[in-house]
Amino acid sequence: MPTDPRKLRSDAPLLDAWLRFQEDRPTPFTIPGHKQRTDLVGDVVAGDVPLYAGLDTMKLSRGVLAEAESRAASLWGADFCRFSTGGSTHANQAVALAVAGDGDEVIVSRTLHRSLLLGLVLAGLTPVWVRPEVDPATGLPMGVSPQTVREALVEHPAARAVFIGDPSYVGTVGDIAGLATVAHQFGVPLVVDAAWAAHFGFHPDLPRHPLQLGADVMVTSAHKTLPAWSQAALVLARTERVDPARLEAGVEATATTSPAGAMLASIDAARALLERDGRALLDGAIKATRAVRDRLLEIESLSVLDGPTVDPLKLTLVLSGTGADGNAVERDLLAAGLPVESADRDVLVGVVSLADTAETLTAFGTALSASIERHRGAPRTIEGPAAYRVRPVAAAPPRQAFFARSTSVPFNDAVGRVAAELVAPYPPGIPVLAPGERITGETLGALRHAREAGVRIAYAADPTLATLRVIQP
Repeated sequence: MPTDPRKLRSDAPLLDAWLRFQEDRPTPFTIPGHKQRTDLVGDVVAGDVPLYAGLDTMKLSRGVLAEAESRAASLWGADFCRFSTGGSTHANQAVALAVAGDGDEVIVSRTLHRSLLLGLVLAGLTPVWVRPEVDPATGLPMGVSPQTVREALVEHPAARAVFIGDPSYVGTVGDIAGLATVAHQFGVPLVVDAAWAAHFGFHPDLPRHPLQLGADVMVTSAHKTLPAWSQAALVLARTERVDPARLEAGVEATATTSPAGAMLASIDAARALLERDGRALLDGAIKATRAVRDRLLEIESLSVLDGPTVDPLKLTLVLSGTGADGNAVERDLLAAGLPVESADRDVLVGVVSLADTAETLTAFGTALSASIERHRGAPRTIEGPAAYRVRPVAAAPPRQAFFARSTSVPFNDAVGRVAAELVAPYPPGIPVLAPGERITGETLGALRHAREAGVRIAYAADPTLATLRVIQP
């Protein structure tokens, strides 16, 4: 379903401002330094228009950003909306600064991205970790249960907020309505990192988005499943339990002072497209993904996530039963020009968006099916990604550990020591080890498994895992 972006401009003030800039280019004596000249470093800077003295005046006298954010708030049913050019990473950290104070406890799902953990460091918050239920058939997370959160709040009555990541990286959807009910019974807000759910709530075959289900704050990435620039995200909130002034201060404290106007315009354009044509575009993508999923479900011994608690636009495959190595399958797909979001030995994740078509998805399904058959071998035991199995053992607050004096020790000698660094197999970037956590044999085993499965070990000072950074005694 082709669409003309110029037809969106009357409903998208930032997009309109970007198009006006292109139609009547000024001779700027402002940043950025390329001054719109693509003959200097090439088209890499084409379309780069700043917010200040670009989409708006240096004094923001036209108010196009505020108008665009107001329209997004209305679409998602929020009282508060801010656009982010720092991705959901920036948004998560802004919310962490907004909902509690230095030293406060917060309930945190272990399915959350490392950006929230660094937000805890910035805000000085102490996490009370809650773990997701794990499907024994696949080793993948199914969501944090409301009962688990209830028990954590009973044990920690001074906790100021509940932070949940949902849907999970692999596309599984938890009980947000139940979690909201529990959080509100204890008088605290529910914050949902819904980075992968910008499309939720805009088609009857999709789950409702967190604000529709009672969450107080929703962070989402406009660039993951909507057609916005990379790094484009939104913070959306209902402010009954969250102070909008604190949210505003948190966003400003962690945002760049030179936001990319083109990126902001892309959020506005994606919102306008979603509002105008989202249902029709999503309908085609959902149907085409369903056809590919049904085809993959016919492959012998291949496990494909499916059902009402799975995002219809996420294709997550567990390859263990086929014996095929996901790293080898990924190489085939790369050679065919069909890169995937994530692949390790056992799990492969493909992301579908409203930009996909039956044609692109059919090609993907054909190449994927052929590669799995090419690499089929002896079945393996399903272990599941390391991040979902580890039981964190808190020994010090994350902020204290982050700034503590540290040293490197050999990997196998680290058991019993307190971590001074964050180590997360990536993707999805969920910590296996975080600052302030005691290193256990289980931790080391999970990291070994991730490394042997072909996952990139991210954020560690030594990505080979020969050594780990620990707090000095």
